[in-house]
Amino acid sequence: MFCGTCGAAIPDGSQFCNNCGATASGQPGTVLASVALGAGPAGPAGPAGTSGKAVGSLISALFGLILFPAAIVAIILGHISRSEIRKSNGRLRGGGMALTGLILGYAGIAVIPIVLIVAAIAIPNLLRARMAANEASAVGSLRSIVTAEVSYRTMFPVAGYTCELYNLGGTEGRSRTPEHAGLLHGRLVSGEQNGYRFELRNCENSETQNKYQVVAYPLVRNQSGIKAFCADESAVIKSDAKGSPDDCLANGAPLGQ
Repeated sequence: MFCGTCGAAIPDGSQFCNNCGATASGQPGTVLASVALGAGPAGPAGPAGTSGKAVGSLISALFGLILFPAAIVAIILGHISRSEIRKSNGRLRGGGMALTGLILGYAGIAVIPIVLIVAAIAIPNLLRARMAANEASAVGSLRSIVTAEVSYRTMFPVAGYTCELYNLGGTEGRSRTPEHAGLLHGRLVSGEQNGYRFELRNCENSETQNKYQVVAYPLVRNQSGIKAFCADESAVIKSDAKGSPDDCLANGAPLGQ
């Protein structure tokens, strides 16, 4: 006889279906009531439902394209759901979603090595490009400071050169004083800009001598920049490849050499 719930064959004398566990009834060699009513030996007793694991496999696979662990989950759920669907004799559906989840899951795993290779190539190049841009910006800012110092001494001959970046700043439209000369604007007045630190050092203003030194060095070496730069009242900008502002002042190589 056959089970009226799942349509599977039941051995003669069995009280329960070995496939779905439903209670068996009828006599050996007969077909249960549901089969007699037209459900057929392999037909389901009610409407087929969608496998939740198949849905989970598809959703996990979509996340797995960007998150590696989700791809693993998609593959596991995909295999489990396909196995359950095959054994359900039509009671479960969602084989297409499970298969799609499997394909996308394996694709997600295959993409990971490619992403890692691209990242290994791109990230160092991006870091070098950013450091080069920061270094170029530091040189430009150093020139602005040198120009501002010359203008400051011209505007305030009694004061000479200043050793405070703050004195070179000021609000536009405000009267210019030795404390607020209005010659520099933006973040440069604070001493930090585009990954570099700027400092004025060793100023001297006397009847016989007027001098100053300015340095620029990376806030985080090998990340925000590599080289240090410096200049003085001669307006010659020099650099140090090791990033030391002191070495730059002592033995720096003029730019372009």
